[in-house]
Amino acid sequence: MAFQVISEWRTKFIQEAAMAIRTVTVIGAGVLGIQIALQTARHGFDVIAQDISDEALAKAREALDAIAAQMQADLKLGTMTSPPPARARLSLTTDLAQAVANADLVIEAVPENPQIKRDLYARLAPLMKDGAILATNSSTLLPSELAGATAQPDCFLALHFANHIWRHNIAEIMGHPGTDPAVRDEVQAFAKAIGMVPIVLEKEQPGYVLNSLLVPFLQAAAALLVDGVTAPQDVDKVWRIATGAPLGPFQIYDIVGLNTAWHISSAGGPKAQEFARLLKRDFLDKGKLGVASGAGFYTYS
Repeated sequence: MAFQVISEWRTKFIQEAAMAIRTVTVIGAGVLGIQIALQTARHGFDVIAQDISDEALAKAREALDAIAAQMQADLKLGTMTSPPPARARLSLTTDLAQAVANADLVIEAVPENPQIKRDLYARLAPLMKDGAILATNSSTLLPSELAGATAQPDCFLALHFANHIWRHNIAEIMGHPGTDPAVRDEVQAFAKAIGMVPIVLEKEQPGYVLNSLLVPFLQAAAALLVDGVTAPQDVDKVWRIATGAPLGPFQIYDIVGLNTAWHISSAGGPKAQEFARLLKRDFLDKGKLGVASGAGFYTYS
C-alpha cells in the first residue's frame, strides 16, 4: 500500500512538473532537429527551431513539408489539425537570442562536435532565462563532458531521440552527477507528453543504450568497406536479407548523416580514422552528406 501511494505521488509529481515546460526551442534544424520540433508542436507545445543561416532554414522548411507528409501517412493522421494546428505552433528563425529568450526547455541538436557544442553553450549562457533546462541530443558525448560549459549545470542533461521520431519513439534521458533529479523528472514527463517512451539511464553510458548497440554494428560495416571486402550496397543487402531488417548499415549512415559519421570516426581507432578519411575524400568533399544533401552511399530524389 505504501509503495502504491509513493508511486502515485511520484506519477502526480512528474505530471505536474511537465506543466512547467510550455515553450520549447530546438537549436539545429537539421534532419533530426526539425523532427523533434514538429513532434513537439504536434503535441501542443509552442516551438521555435533555430539554425545559423537563411539557407539552413530554407532546407529545414523543405524537410518540414516532407516530414509532415510522412508523419501523416505513417500515423494515419489525415491532416495535422490538433487545435491550433501543429504548424502554427512552430516557427523558424536564425536569431538565437530571440529563439531562447522565453524557452522553458532548449534542445540542442547541432553537429556532433564537442567544441561546437561548448561554444554554443557559452553563447546561450547570457540568453537563457534562469531555471530553463538545456538538453543535448548528442548521440555519443556524455553530459558530464559538456556540463562545465553551461551556465546552469544542474539544469543540463542529455535527451536523445532516434531518427523518424514519431515511429521510433524512444527518448533516452541521461543526466550527469550534477543534474538536479527534479530536472530529470521534468524532462521525463515532457518526453512522455510528446508521445515518447522515456528511458532513464541511471548512470552515464557513452552512446546511451541505442548507440551502445548500434555504433559497433556500424563500425563493423565500415571496416568491411575500408578493407575492400565488398561494396556498401552488398553489405546492406546481406544484412537486410539475412536478418529481415528494413535497412542496412550504410543506409543508416546516410540517414544519420556522413558529417556526423566523420566526426565520430575521426576520434576513433586506426580503422575508424581510415573510414573517416574515406568519408571526407569520397563524400564530404564532394558535398555528399547522406539523405540531407540528396546523396551519400545512395542517391535520393
